[in-house]
Amino acid sequence: MSAVVLFLGRRLLFALLLVFVVSSGSLLLAHLAPGDYTSALSRPGVSPETVARERERLGLDRPLAEQYVAWLGRLVRFDLGTSFRYDRPVTELVGERAANTALLAAVALLLATGVGLPLGVISGSRRAGLLASTIRGVSIVGLSLPPLLTSILLALLAARTGWFPIGGMTSIGAAELSGAGRLADLSWHLVLPAAALALPIAATLERLLARSMTETLDEPFILAALARGISRRRVVWRHALRVAIRPVAGIYGIIVGSLLSGSFAVEIVASWPGLGQLMYEALISRDVHLVAGCAAIGSLFLACGNLLSDVGLTVADPRLRDE
Repeated sequence: MSAVVLFLGRRLLFALLLVFVVSSGSLLLAHLAPGDYTSALSRPGVSPETVARERERLGLDRPLAEQYVAWLGRLVRFDLGTSFRYDRPVTELVGERAANTALLAAVALLLATGVGLPLGVISGSRRAGLLASTIRGVSIVGLSLPPLLTSILLALLAARTGWFPIGGMTSIGAAELSGAGRLADLSWHLVLPAAALALPIAATLERLLARSMTETLDEPFILAALARGISRRRVVWRHALRVAIRPVAGIYGIIVGSLLSGSFAVEIVASWPGLGQLMYEALISRDVHLVAGCAAIGSLFLACGNLLSDVGLTVADPRLRDE
């Protein structure tokens, strides 16, 4: 037990370090870029004194080192500062948007898992045949299409057919619907962005599990089970799958983290009000506190995903607990 606690403790410390480095780096890079949030005020009709007063009010006139130290002081109190653009605490903004991103990622993950893992078992347990070849071919196509391109193609499909909304999270007037109606409307808007995120993940899971399943079926204990007369279907789905699933457990947490932190492009194309769209708005307006906050939450998701992956590997392979 102590070895497990030590193992997870090291991973937790690494996760916290990752969050600190990414958020600090994002803040400093946003500060070092030319201009600042008040640059938009520098236009005809606005006096330099007005711009200077606004920079002083926001604290942008202070040296970079002083601003960074002040930000660190707030960070240890879990205060990410105030957004210049929205004049609201960054923690509130990222909390609201993180919930929307988490919903999108959860649906995409369920879809990818429900499709990718069964197809991986089927293609991995069949060395030849039309079905296995078709699954492999579709997976290769899915791996070749980045989420940005997939989301654009799905948006084009929605625009041409009208089957699904092109973007957004809810329809106009959705607030007036009943509870079941609002849920149906939200589900309708979830289909395309969730599918854009899920397709490459499903292809990754299928390819990984298929290869592992092929190798596992050549193991002596599997051949012995088949020789004893146990049906091949039972051997594949009950015995071989338990062993073949280990590589998937090793990257599953990483997939979770990357889904939560990496849905930037899909959210922009689908106008999904999540962390990705908020980060884009913060970058465009040079809202440095909001940029750092979005980066911190995104890296936190990724760090938690890595930690989850480590836990999954530890459970699947007890030998790792002694590392």
